[in-house]
Amino acid sequence: MYMKIVYENDFIYIMYKTNGERLRMKEKILVIGSLNMDIMVSLKTMPGIGETVSGYSLTYIPGGKGANQACAAGKLLGDVSMLGCVGNDEFGKIQISNLEEAGVNVSKLKVSKKNPTGTAIIYVNEMGDNSIVIISGANGECDIDYLKENDDLFHWCDFVILQMEIPYESVLYSIKRANRLNKKIILNPAPAPEELPDDILKMLEYITPNESELMKLANYECRNLDDYIKASRKLLKRGVKNVLVTLGEQGVLLVNEKTEKIYPARKVESVDTTAAGDCFNAALTVGLSENKSEEEAIIFANISSSIVVTRKGAQSSLPDRAEVNEIIKTL
Repeated sequence: MYMKIVYENDFIYIMYKTNGERLRMKEKILVIGSLNMDIMVSLKTMPGIGETVSGYSLTYIPGGKGANQACAAGKLLGDVSMLGCVGNDEFGKIQISNLEEAGVNVSKLKVSKKNPTGTAIIYVNEMGDNSIVIISGANGECDIDYLKENDDLFHWCDFVILQMEIPYESVLYSIKRANRLNKKIILNPAPAPEELPDDILKMLEYITPNESELMKLANYECRNLDDYIKASRKLLKRGVKNVLVTLGEQGVLLVNEKTEKIYPARKVESVDTTAAGDCFNAALTVGLSENKSEEEAIIFANISSSIVVTRKGAQSSLPDRAEVNEIIKTL
C-alpha cells in the first residue's frame, strides 16, 4: 500500500493506492463517544453479592468505548477524528497522548474544568470474561452545545461512529445531524438503551449489538441462531438497513433485506474480551472507508478483533495494521 499524508485546515487526510490503483482519498471517520481510564482487576472468579475475593493484579489502561474505537481505527490506518470530553487531570492527559500516538486527530476534544476523566472498573476472570462498572465523569459534558460548536467535523467526515456512553440526547442529536448531512452512521448500542425511536433506527447504516443488547433492543428472548435472526429482523422492520450481531467466539451475524449470514470467528485462545467489540466496529468502518466490500470489511473486522482477545486491556490490546495484514496473508 502506498500512502501520502496531506495536511489541510488542521486536519490530516490520508491518500492511498493499492494494487496499482490511482491515488485517492480515503473516506474520513468521526468517532463521537466516551473516554475513560480503565482500572482493571484480574481475578480467578467474579465475586457474588456479599462475597470478598482476592485479585491478582490492578492495572490502569486507557479505555472508554469511544476512545477505544477511535484508537483502533487510527492504528488500523483510518483517517480519524474524535469528539468527546476528558478531565483536566493525569488520566485525561494519558488518553489524549495515547490517541495522538495512534494517529487520531484530538484537536477538538473538550477538557473539562469541573469533572474528572471518566473511569471504568473492569473485573476480568481466568476465562477472559469481564464485568464493568462505569463512572461517567467528564463524559457527561459531551453535550449538544459542545457538538454544535464542532459542527465542522460533521461536515468533514464520511462515517460517524457512536456508542451509548455519552448522554443519550447527544447520541440522538449526532445521529440526526449526521443523517441530515448524508453521512453513513454506525451505532454500537452499548450499553443498550431502554429504547431507540424508529425514526433514529431508520437513519442507521449499521447497528452492531452483542447478544444481550440485541435482545433488549428487539424485546425478544434469544436461545439460538434462529432467534438471533428473528430478533434482527424485528430491528430491520423498524428501519435499520443492516444488523451486525457480535456473537463472541461464534463470530458475527449479518442480517439485512438480502441476506442472513454468519461470519465465523478466527479460532484463538481468549485471554480478555475487553475492547474486542470496539475493535470490530472500528475495523469495520476502516474497511468500508477504504471501499472494501461489505464482506471484506466484516472479515477484516473479525480478524482485527480476534487479536484483541489474546491480550489484556482495552487500548493496550488493539492491533496495528501490519499485524492484521500478516494474518490476512495466511488465509
